[in-house]
Amino acid sequence: MNTKNIKAYGTEAPDANLKPLDIKRREVTINDVEIDILYCGVCHSDLHFARNDWGMTQYPVVPGHEIVGKVLNVGASVKHIKVGDLVAVGCLVDSCRTCNNCKNDLEQYCPEWVGTYGGYDKHLDTNTHGGYSETIVVEEAFVLSIPENLDLAGIAPVLCAGITTWSPLRHWKVGKDSKVAVIGLGGLGHMAIKLADALGAHVTLFSRTSNKIQDGLDLGADQVIISTDETQMERVMGNFDIIIDTVPYEHDLNPYIGTLNTNGTLVVVGYLGPLDPMLVTVPMIMGRKSVAGSLIGGIAETQELLDFCGKHNITSDIELINIQDINQAYQRMLKSDVHYRFVIDMKSLKS
Repeated sequence: MNTKNIKAYGTEAPDANLKPLDIKRREVTINDVEIDILYCGVCHSDLHFARNDWGMTQYPVVPGHEIVGKVLNVGASVKHIKVGDLVAVGCLVDSCRTCNNCKNDLEQYCPEWVGTYGGYDKHLDTNTHGGYSETIVVEEAFVLSIPENLDLAGIAPVLCAGITTWSPLRHWKVGKDSKVAVIGLGGLGHMAIKLADALGAHVTLFSRTSNKIQDGLDLGADQVIISTDETQMERVMGNFDIIIDTVPYEHDLNPYIGTLNTNGTLVVVGYLGPLDPMLVTVPMIMGRKSVAGSLIGGIAETQELLDFCGKHNITSDIELINIQDINQAYQRMLKSDVHYRFVIDMKSLKS
């Protein structure tokens, strides 16, 4: 297969900074779309994967799965995308297309789904490389359309932070008068508040400290509950239909389960790993309450989200950076020093 070299930023070891790399992209095949990357969001998953925190990284790795760009070239069989279109690519670039999950627009749960980076590239027999790069080549089926009225840089985090929170909101049928709570105010949490509010829900932010009260209210929360305040927590016991837990590190879920109403569900979307302390099942059994998990969304659901964001003029709150600042951005992200998502202006890679 014909390939070409392009510029990228990535790392060759878990303890090494990201740096300029040259990677190969395939030439466009009949079903492919080649995209000039304009903006790429920076996700906690990028940092975890670069540092092999999950024990599955193969190096070199080029992160980035919140991609917005302009179409440079299309294959002969591409039907709905043309050169010059503004498009997006999220966390998935392939799946088996034949399993029950794929047939039901749940590609994110396909056993053979291929991540935008760190997956298996069947074309080049190597790892997939993500959006910290000049261009990307993706099959049309995994390319998304962008509403024309939205800020391009602000769209990028919608492709991960947005869909990660949208998918459970939709699955648990959040709508007018639903009572939704969000744990944590970061990249995922701020999108969860915006989306739940736009769906018509009554939205509560759980925060451990009072310094995020005004931010939560400004984003669309109806109230902020300080989770370390027993009096405030007691006030919302048995209250919520669904809680979206966006915290990306190990933490105690038990204080929040009591705030679910009968048949309520706490959905973990931010943390991968064992829980400590363990769940206490008494309030779950006594109220048929559930703890569940959710992973991004399929292609159709992500397009639905982008269309919804276009209708309601929703984008992520971002800080735009140059690619040369990515290592400092990772350090700041570990300290939660960003409101609320970094996005890379990819023209900095080309300069």
